Amino acid sequence: MRLTALLALLATPALAQDISGEFDYYVMSLSWSPNWCALEGDARNSPQCDRDFGWVLHGLWPQYHRGYPSYCTTTERQPSRQMTSEMADIMGTSGLAWHQWKKHGVCSGLSATAYYALSREAYGTITRPEIFRRLEDTVKLPAEVVEQAFIEANPELEPDMITITCKDGHIQEARVCLSKDLDPVPCGRDVVRDCKMTNALFEPVR
Repeated sequence: MRLTALLALLATPALAQDISGEFDYYVMSLSWSPNWCALEGDARNSPQCDRDFGWVLHGLWPQYHRGYPSYCTTTERQPSRQMTSEMADIMGTSGLAWHQWKKHGVCSGLSATAYYALSREAYGTITRPEIFRRLEDTVKLPAEVVEQAFIEANPELEPDMITITCKDGHIQEARVCLSKDLDPVPCGRDVVRDCKMTNALFEPVR
């Protein structure tokens, strides 16, 4: 190796490691279970799809103003099977609860017990619009309608505090940005990217 190439290599900074507990805000992701089951869950024979879930908690994600940390090193103990099973009532399956801890919870600076408790608390802070559970058939609607329903059900939300995502022609998730104290806050530029579909599919709870 040439000396100049070696010096350049030594001068290149190492990639920064995400540090647990160092982040700016949370993104709480709510997934519409019937749509997830139609796109993915039924093919996996997920037990989530055997129940009449509506909006389930996909995860509570530590977030930077741009980007997000993941798979942080933590000294906290891993959650027990009982702990992940106890989250299935709002997350659909214990497997999802485990995955969310492994990827996102480890970056929260919290123990697994505290992270799951905070996730449950966050889920309870947002009113899920009841109107979507009243659907009897699959409908097509603008993603903007879903966002507006959440804002009407949660007057403290502003349009830049929530974003709706789509996947394969379906409404996918409602993502709400929250402070570390779980107050609604504006989302970062890389989060607040609303789906622009005007005819997104929305499956009913069966």
